[in-house]
Order: sequence, then structure tokens, then C-alpha cells
Amino acid sequence: MAHNGWTTLNKPKKGWKSLRNAAQTLRLQIRAIRQICPKCLMAPESSGVKDKSAKIVVANNLRSIYIFTMRLFRVLSGIVYSRFLLLFGSTILCAARLASAADTSTNLFNAPATEAAAPTDQTWNWHFQNTDIIQYHPAFHARYVGPNSMRNVNEVKETVSLDLYAGVRLWHGAEFHVDGLMWQGFGLSATHGAEAFPNGEAFRVGTKVPNVTFARAFIQQTIGLGGEQEVMEDDALQLPRKEDVSRLTLTLGKMSAKDIFDNNTYANDPRSQFMSWSLMANAAWDYPADALGYITGFAAELNQPTWALRAGLFQMPRSANGVALDPNYLDAWGLIGEFERRFAICEHPGAIGFMAYLNRAHMGSYQESLDAPARPVDIQATRKYRYKFGFGLNAEQEITKHLGAFFRLGWSDGQNEAWAFNDVDRAASFGLSLKGAMWRRPNDTVGLAGVINAASTVHQEFFAVGGVGILAGDGKLSYGLEKSMETYYDFELCKHAHATLDYQFITNPAFNRDRGPISVISARLHWSF
Repeated sequence: MAHNGWTTLNKPKKGWKSLRNAAQTLRLQIRAIRQICPKCLMAPESSGVKDKSAKIVVANNLRSIYIFTMRLFRVLSGIVYSRFLLLFGSTILCAARLASAADTSTNLFNAPATEAAAPTDQTWNWHFQNTDIIQYHPAFHARYVGPNSMRNVNEVKETVSLDLYAGVRLWHGAEFHVDGLMWQGFGLSATHGAEAFPNGEAFRVGTKVPNVTFARAFIQQTIGLGGEQEVMEDDALQLPRKEDVSRLTLTLGKMSAKDIFDNNTYANDPRSQFMSWSLMANAAWDYPADALGYITGFAAELNQPTWALRAGLFQMPRSANGVALDPNYLDAWGLIGEFERRFAICEHPGAIGFMAYLNRAHMGSYQESLDAPARPVDIQATRKYRYKFGFGLNAEQEITKHLGAFFRLGWSDGQNEAWAFNDVDRAASFGLSLKGAMWRRPNDTVGLAGVINAASTVHQEFFAVGGVGILAGDGKLSYGLEKSMETYYDFELCKHAHATLDYQFITNPAFNRDRGPISVISARLHWSF
């Protein structure tokens, strides 16, 4: 049938009723447990401390599961409302495209069919996306808690993001794009406690009420160099057009450095793929960005049929992972270079990229802070304009038509303060992504990946004496490699909407063997047009 996606969504009553019944059953089960085991809620003098503590942990776990289930129900019930908005928005989008096509003819309906607007005739576009994520982690073992520790009690958090994109063609080869971002919510433990943080949509600047900003606003000029051409599809931050494969693209304005560099087909976007910070980017790349992940700068890309060369120069934040930018342009900047080689093995495409970066910012020195007598260490007292550099490797390979593999490797010098992204100095990630064609769900995706993060020796010593970074800082440290695993199933609800169930397991969070492991269960709803 032509409308299978809509037909599936138009039969929700039985599914919603079952979900409500499941939630009600869970509530009754908790009530029954409390009646059967009243000691779980008794005062300390009414039972032994050890016995009472164990039962309270059971009760708290059950209560958190109930809260998670009810919040999950609230997110999933939003599908019904989203479906209405989707239909309304799609209608407006179709009307807008008709209006855009009308620019090429004053009488659209009398125009010959052979004169339908080509991709290069569209002068403007707009797109929309909404992503809602809810995450839960149960209580876990922790010998102590520090200022940047993940809370070792049951926790449920939500994040919401909404983007409205608009683009317009200025002149031949030139486009202007703007991205209005609304965000709300918090990451687990205020986005602290793990380098492979489980929600790529969670910012350090969380908010209880919706907040808005212009995440992107840039001009892009493309200069064709002749030869074979390819079609650029209509998309957010891209107008439909035909371009020379050999071309030079210049971008100036506010953007994400990740828009240009370190892209990977299978692990790149936490709104539709893996959610972990360490899988959406190279974890050892302290990439220039404010606390929301965006920054002003300039990038140039030379593209050829089998390779691409990219370079970029960006501002840096005034403080570590801060929102305000450093106005000292000559002293604070991030320089990035990347070379990408594309190839095919048995007609299956692949690519490998090598990246190098050099940052300069008002950073502190780990060694100087350790040499100072103050305890806990005060890295802010050692801040001055310093350099930080590193390298990255990024590879992807299609194995079969529906199965792809990827890996990233990263290294940074690890001597000066982490400034923009996280506290990782060495990183390795690898994984697989499988489309659901073999079970007749071609637009579904299953992903499985692993991450290993490490810190330099002086960085370890800094954390061991109470140092605090962007994500890490437990007050003490029994060092160990942070290892994490993530798996997800993303299923298509209809053409424009997807839902995802995700599980992550993190050992030695924030490099600390005295804490964890942590299990994180997530649900995500994403729709766009």
C-alpha cells in the first residue's frame, strides 16, 4: 500500500492502551511490594541498618523504573501530536516548493511538463527537526563523589532540541544559511561524570525552560573547476543544485566545526545514530566550539573525484567549555587540517581521513598546577595563552549493501587544559551499522560500537589530586581506561519520523576504577522534514 507508514500510525489505540496497562501494572506491583515488604519504608530504629538499606535500594530502583516508564510513555504519546504537526508542516513545505517553482514561470499550470524546474532553479528552502531524548541510569557503585562526578543514585533526565533551518541563494554559487535552535533539558548529572557522555544532545548549559539561539549563520561560496558534475540534494544547510565534482567551497560565519571535519557515514549524528559524545566525533579532538557546540570561523574545502583537502580557522571560547568567545583573535584560535581519500573495495565505497589540529587559548598547564602548593589544584591560576595539538584518523567501509563498519583513532599532547570538548587525550572507537533490509525494514538501523578513552600521565596526576576538567573530576582517582559500549535500534515510524531504543554500558567512568560501571537506558524520538 502507498500509505503503509500512515496506516501503522493510524492504529494506535490498542498499542497505547497496552502501554498504559503496562504502566498501571508496574504501579500496582510497586504498591504490592510495599505492602508485602513494609520494612522497606520503616524508620531506622525499626530494622537493622544493613537490612533496611538493601530494601530501600530495591524500593528506589522500582520507583525509578516506574518514573522512567511514565516519562517514556509521555515521549511516545507525543508521536500522535507530532504526526499532526508533520502533516501540517509537509503541506506548508509543498506549498513553499510550488511557490519557489513559480519564480521561474508566471503561469505554472500552463508551463510544458518538460520545463519543470531543475534543481538549480530553487532559490530558497527551509527544513525542520525535533529530537526528544529521555535517559535513565540505575544506582551504581561509587567509593566517593567529587564536584564533576556522575550521581551514583537512580536518575532520569530529558533533553529536547528543535531546529528551524532556512537557506537562500545569493548569486551564482553563493548561499546563505541560518539555523535557529531551541533547546531544553539537562544531561545526566548536569552533563558530568563520563568522557563517553551518553547524550550528544545534552549541553553543559542545560535549561528548565526553552532557550533559543542562532546556532548557525554562514555564507558559502562554491567555485566549480569543471569536469564531471553531481546533483546536490535538497537538505538542511544545502540548496538543491548541480555542482562540479571538482570544486572549491568556502564557508564563512557561525557553524559547527563538525559540519566540515571528521564526518563519518555511520557515526556522526546523535539525533539519528549513536548518542555517545565519543561516537559522534573523535574524542581526542578538542574541537573549537562554545558550550553548545558552535563557533565562528572560516573553512575551505578542495574536492576532487577521489579525495578532498580541508582547512579551517576558528575562534575559541573565553573560558573552558564556555559560551562567550575570546575577542583576542590573534592569541585565541583553532586551526584544523584534514585530508580524505575515497576508494572502493569490490564496488563497496570506503574512505579514510587524516586530521591534525593546533589550538591556542588561555589555558592552564597541568604540570604547573601540580607544581604549585595549593591543594586541591587550581589550574585557573596557571592560565595564559598556550598551545595544544593533536591528530586523528577516521575510516569507514561498506562491507555489504546494508552493513558498514567504521573506526576512529585520536591522540593529543595532553599537557595543557582541555578547553572545548572533553578531557580525553587518547581515543579509539569502532563499530558496525546494519540496515534492516533482511527483516523487511530497510529504513531501520541497528548499531553496535565500542569506545576506549585515556588520559596522559600528567593529566592522570592532575585528577588524582583533586583537579577538575570539563566532564571529569571525582576529587580522587584510581586510574583506568574508560571503556564504553553502545547499541541501538532505530525504527522508522513513517517517512519523516523515527524512534530509537538505546543501551550504553560505561566502565571506569571519567577514568576512575573506584566508580561504576554505569548502565544507561535511552529512548529517542526524532522527526524532520
